[in-house]
Amino acid sequence: MVAEPGYILTTPCKNEEKSLPKLAESIINQTITPNLWLIVNDNSIDKSAEILRDLETKYHWIRVVASEGTKRDLSFHYAKVVSEGLSLASEISSAEKIPFEYIGLIDADMILEKSFFEKIIDRFEKDPHLGVASGSTAYYDTDDILVTENGRDNLPIGGLRVWNRECFIETGGFPISYSADSVSNVLAILHGWDTKKFDDILGIQTRRTGSAEGLWKGYKIKGESDYYRDYHPLYVIFKFVKYSFTLPSYIGIAYIEGYINGIVRIRKKIDIPEVRRYYREKHLEIGRYYAGKFKFKF
Repeated sequence: MVAEPGYILTTPCKNEEKSLPKLAESIINQTITPNLWLIVNDNSIDKSAEILRDLETKYHWIRVVASEGTKRDLSFHYAKVVSEGLSLASEISSAEKIPFEYIGLIDADMILEKSFFEKIIDRFEKDPHLGVASGSTAYYDTDDILVTENGRDNLPIGGLRVWNRECFIETGGFPISYSADSVSNVLAILHGWDTKKFDDILGIQTRRTGSAEGLWKGYKIKGESDYYRDYHPLYVIFKFVKYSFTLPSYIGIAYIEGYINGIVRIRKKIDIPEVRRYYREKHLEIGRYYAGKFKFKF
C-alpha cells in the first residue's frame, strides 16, 4: 500500500484568541492530518497562549514555540517570524525523522474546508512542476455575505500556501522582505517552478486581507512594499487608481502615501537583483498574462 504524501505546517500567531479555536478545529478535522503543525506564538498578550498550551497537550503532532514578539507588524517582523517558524519546522522534522513532501503556511485567521490539504496535495501530485500553490480566500462582509477575494490564478495567496519541499529548499525558504509571499512566488518562478491559486479550494478569513491593523495601515504598507520591490511608477499609478475606485475608497490614498513614504523615508530597495528586475517589469508580465488569457498577442 502506497503511503499518503506527508506535509508539515507553520502558523504565526499574534493575539488570535478569537480565531485560533476555529482554525485548530479545521486543521484537526482535515481528511489528511499534518505530520507536524508548528505554531509560533508571537508574544501574544491575550488568551492565545492558554489555547495553544491546551492544543499542544491534546495532540502530539502540534508544537508551540515562542518568538521575540514586538507590536503587530505585517512587514519585516511578520516575515521573520514565518521564516524562522518554517525553518524550525523543517529542522524538527529532520531531527525526529518526520516525513514530509510538502510544507505549508497557514495564518491564524483562516478556517479551512475539511479536504483543503487533500485537494491541494492532489494538485501537486498531478503536476511535478508545481512549486507553490494556494487555495482562494473569502470573508464575510458587514452584511454577513461571503465575499471571495479576486486574484490571478498564478499568484498563490500568502497565508494559505503550500510549497513542494524541493521548491522550498531551492528558493532558500521564506524570504525576509516586504510582501515576502510575493517575493517567494517570484523566486519559485525564477527557479523554473509553476505557481498556482486554485479557486475551488477555499479558506475563510475571519477578517479581510490587510485589515489586522486596519485597512489604512494595511494599504499604506502595500505602498511601501511596492516601493521596496521597485515597481514601475506607471504600474504604481495604475494601482492607485484601481484602489481609489475600490470600497472603501480611502485605501487608494493610503496606498500612495505608503509609496511616497518609501521614497522619502525607506529609500532602500530589495537586494536580490533578479527579483527586483522582475518587479520592475511586472506591468509587462501582467500584460502577457492577460494577453494569453484572451488569446491576444503582446
